[in-house]
Amino acid sequence: MNDFMKRIHAIKELYPEVVCNNENQGLDENGNEVSMDETAIANKIAEMDIAREQAETNAQSKKASAKQKLQDLGLTAEEIKETFGL
Repeated sequence: MNDFMKRIHAIKELYPEVVCNNENQGLDENGNEVSMDETAIANKIAEMDIAREQAETNAQSKKASAKQKLQDLGLTAEEIKETFGL
């Protein structure tokens, strides 16, 4: 995800009333400016990056665990790869 999209997602999380974002200015549905804290946005982006990385790590761990369990049941690495793509 690029930095622009990260910023958009962070603003949506922190300021759900913002429906339009022009550079550093957020607007609500009536065109009124919504005050946004740049530090809070930067912190939310960092938090979301960590959550994405953790989710990827968890997915990889589950995949490795599943593969090991299949090997423990007697399947070969080749059989596991061909059948399950692991």
